[in-house]
Amino acid sequence: MSADSVTPAADVARGSAEPSRVPLAVDVDGTLVRTDLLHEALLQHVAHRPLEIPRLLLSLGGGKAGFKSHLADRAAPDFASLPLREETLALIRAAQAEGRPVYLVSASDHRYIAALAERIGGLAGAFGSSRECNLAGANKARLLNENFGPGGYDYVGDRPVDLAVWRDARRRFVVAAQSAFERRVIAEFPDAEVIARPRSHPRRYLKALRPHQWAKNLLVFLSIIAGHYFNPEMFAATLVAFVCFCAAASSAYIINDLLDLPGDRQHPTKCRRPFAAGDIPVSQGVVLSAVLLAGSIGLALLLPGKFLIILLLYVATTLAYSLVLKRKMVIDVITLGGLYSARVYAGLAASGAKQSEWLLMFSLFLFLSLALVKRCSELVMLREEGKDGIVGRGYRVADLAVLFPAACAAGYGAILVVALYMASPEVAVLYRHPARLWLLYPLLLYWITRVILLSGRNELHDDPVVFALTDRVSWAVGALCVGVIVLAI
Repeated sequence: MSADSVTPAADVARGSAEPSRVPLAVDVDGTLVRTDLLHEALLQHVAHRPLEIPRLLLSLGGGKAGFKSHLADRAAPDFASLPLREETLALIRAAQAEGRPVYLVSASDHRYIAALAERIGGLAGAFGSSRECNLAGANKARLLNENFGPGGYDYVGDRPVDLAVWRDARRRFVVAAQSAFERRVIAEFPDAEVIARPRSHPRRYLKALRPHQWAKNLLVFLSIIAGHYFNPEMFAATLVAFVCFCAAASSAYIINDLLDLPGDRQHPTKCRRPFAAGDIPVSQGVVLSAVLLAGSIGLALLLPGKFLIILLLYVATTLAYSLVLKRKMVIDVITLGGLYSARVYAGLAASGAKQSEWLLMFSLFLFLSLALVKRCSELVMLREEGKDGIVGRGYRVADLAVLFPAACAAGYGAILVVALYMASPEVAVLYRHPARLWLLYPLLLYWITRVILLSGRNELHDDPVVFALTDRVSWAVGALCVGVIVLAI
């Protein structure tokens, strides 16, 4: 309901209620919900209607209330999966158990609040912003005073704008995300009760960067290793390229997580990611992503211009993937495979190593196979849970009948490239005993087949490249491959 359309029951209006019937008014953004409904809706609008962003920005001319209403006409959070704050929900349930009416009172659009109220259940009503009124601060205090009277309600909030409401509340409950804010509230209201102290621990920010995924960026070193370019200058340049890709990739991971919040929250493991779980505000995620991207581009200026072009294309492709391509079946896995290969090509550009067509062909086939395996793993997991498909993606569980053979074909195609390379003139230049390289063939065949089998058994729960760096058998196969190469040199 909108701010001007809620009429409380007569026995709790204008401060006339008994203490046991005094209503509890609950703020939503950051208080009941561990995120912000406006930010969530804005992200969903960007994710599904990126071409309408200019029109949305123009609506800011109508004021904050008008902007919220315009956005609510076009996008909404997934209310069923929004992370709730347990402490606030417990306060609501305790008030309901006492027979006290509970109201949601929020500056978010009234349609959002009504939908959230249905999820919570048992509420006496819900107040939210309308096109004419932004229900925050003094407006919220005025509304509550008009309906319940000064001192006729308890209120729980989480930010400085709620001070205006607490001044007229009977009891004050606080969700204090920052120590300075908590001290300010307690200084003005010594009897205020702090029910939660959510803190964004540095480990959560590090987790949002997905540092375990940085292992993929080691692919930039593949060109100097395969070409036997072992000199300090080329290694230093490649190391800078590695750092650039780590920062750019983390920036892209954050944007992808922000745009895919509903899907992540319904995923058995992705739901624990910091933004999906509400451990970090999504607004901070946008800032963090921008800082990482700027740092990556700035550092890339130290390297040849060709590397910067590849990095920018990588960033543009990852953004396109997050906005559009990840929802297009087949196109998404081709894009992922290409992003893996871009790292290899970037390593060539950064180090100045001679371009190897064999290496690029091998990368394209191998990483297409691994991208398909990644999608297969997600579908197999959903199949085990009795679900039909991936939320926000173009795949169904039945597609496994096609995806697994495609992964096999691409993987074996990569091995075929290796076999053809072993018979090429380039091998004789780099190796004194090229015939020994044929021992690589059964090792690669074994590893590819094993990864695909584990995926089919629902035993591959991570990105295949990251899996390879944490799996003992993969390490053993890698060590044997290195041994074969050493024997061949």
